[in-house]
Amino acid sequence: MAQNASQMRGASKPASDGRRMIWLVLIGLLVLRIVNALTVQTFFQPDEYYQSLEPAWSIAFGQDSEGWITWEWRERLRSAVHPWLFAAVYRLADAVSKALGHDASSSAEVLVVAPKLAQAVCAALMDFYAWKLARAVYATRGSQHWAVIVQLALSIFSPWQWYCSTRTFSNSLEATLTVYALSMWPWQWFLEAAPMQEADTSTKGDRTAIDLKDLLQGKEPARETMGTKKQQDKPTATSPLPTAQLTPKVRRALSSSLIAAALACILRPTNIFIWATVAVLMLLSYPNTGTRAALLQSSFIAGSSVLVFSLAIDWSYYGTLTLPAFNFVYFNVVRNLASFYGSNRIDYYFTEGLSLLLTTALPFAVIGLWQALRPGYDRPQFAGFVERQSRYVLAVTAITPLLAFSMIGHKEVRFIYPLLPILHVLAARPLVSFFTPFPIPSSKLRLGILVFGLTVNIYIAAYVALLHQRGVIDVMHYLRHEAELPSRIRNTTVGFLMPCHSVPWRSHLVHPQIDAWALTCEPPLTLDFAQRLHYLDEADVFYSHPGGWLDDNMADRKSVLHSVTARNVAKTDTTLRSWPEYLVFFEHLEPVMNAVLEDTR
Repeated sequence: MAQNASQMRGASKPASDGRRMIWLVLIGLLVLRIVNALTVQTFFQPDEYYQSLEPAWSIAFGQDSEGWITWEWRERLRSAVHPWLFAAVYRLADAVSKALGHDASSSAEVLVVAPKLAQAVCAALMDFYAWKLARAVYATRGSQHWAVIVQLALSIFSPWQWYCSTRTFSNSLEATLTVYALSMWPWQWFLEAAPMQEADTSTKGDRTAIDLKDLLQGKEPARETMGTKKQQDKPTATSPLPTAQLTPKVRRALSSSLIAAALACILRPTNIFIWATVAVLMLLSYPNTGTRAALLQSSFIAGSSVLVFSLAIDWSYYGTLTLPAFNFVYFNVVRNLASFYGSNRIDYYFTEGLSLLLTTALPFAVIGLWQALRPGYDRPQFAGFVERQSRYVLAVTAITPLLAFSMIGHKEVRFIYPLLPILHVLAARPLVSFFTPFPIPSSKLRLGILVFGLTVNIYIAAYVALLHQRGVIDVMHYLRHEAELPSRIRNTTVGFLMPCHSVPWRSHLVHPQIDAWALTCEPPLTLDFAQRLHYLDEADVFYSHPGGWLDDNMADRKSVLHSVTARNVAKTDTTLRSWPEYLVFFEHLEPVMNAVLEDTR
């Protein structure tokens, strides 16, 4: 009995160490992303605010709270599930501020920071489940532990992750849900791999350097021998494989994976390309009646549950039964209104998008895709079967959306954001192989390349997070703090003469006594394609002739003139905007504004 007790203690110790490591990784990533969220001081895309925080502000504080609701919400193109998340964050932050007795300035700071902290949790979970996905793919190969570590390092040192993961884009939450679903996906159950004794991987070749040319040709180090020589030369597929059992654990994993996938598709309907690819590969490549029935049944239950949940949320927001995903596809694809916001070349994602997404990891991701997609003779009896087949599914899942999105005119890098964790997983093993022995290669040249790559990534991340397009965020903080001055007893009025949505809105202004307006850019919803080519929105009209627009749309400058050169006849049209206390515009417009306002206060 003493021997049995000793064995039980020995068995529980590795499990305890594993749980400790998992918690350390999760807590470390959470701290990292909180720092990340608080240090990002720059502007990227308007959707960070106008597709999440502005409708969330209206949900949390009422329709009269002056959150800027864009045309997409009026036309019911977006699901309210994402804003409801941040509305709950706003309500909680407001309640905490009131409970602690914060003044107006402190409460405003809490409301500005709260969504960042919530998104930091989402970003940390994205990194964490990408790491778990790497473990699911590579954990069956004992010598591949460095690939798991490298995948985590790729996420941590990714400039795109640092720049974008803590922003309140729906794409960021979509990426988190996607990688969570993939990490929970029961790969072993679907692939029906037979339990085999792994070949000894501790022999020679374990620390052999591999040339980039060898990687491209698909040559692998000796430590990754796919079974014994006899198995490779004479595979036997006649012995029956054990039937994969749908245990309660597998069923729970499959259900949670499918629920997350369905939520990702509700947030961004284009996410369906990812899951359609996974489903087709699983159903066609690994035909098994029991597996197919379980997948279809679980998919129906998960999809129906999420659909009912989203319909209820959207009904509560819009006040009527609506299906935003249908409206999204109709407006952006059928009517092609997305092209109103710009179009790109068909090769954009392959020539520019992936470079921006992956930066220095791009060559290794390409090699990883090549290795995963190259044809080869494989059987479940071979060692590492699950790993190779999982990488193949991930590679096809990455390529399919890229090809599909290339057919759509309007392209943005963040549209392919959910593919980044997948590409990091595929890039990990080629990177480890190239810098063998890892983490300090024996070749000084390769060590220099590794240090240079890390330096470039850190520099890019710091620049885009702290400097690039910072002014439009700083000016909102300035205006909010001006409105908080004790000496101010009246409203602050502000006019933004900028391309529309160049700045955040109520999520950063916060205070209701800040009365602000900005140029608009509503799309031509009622015009056909030919007429849209000649359509100019308010911002376009202003920039085509700033001085003329100010004369036609602003009140007579007599109200702000000191000299007797003011025009004698003041305009009385009540539709004209009155001159605000502050005008905000970009530097290149300064000569025009100096000429217009040179004799005014």
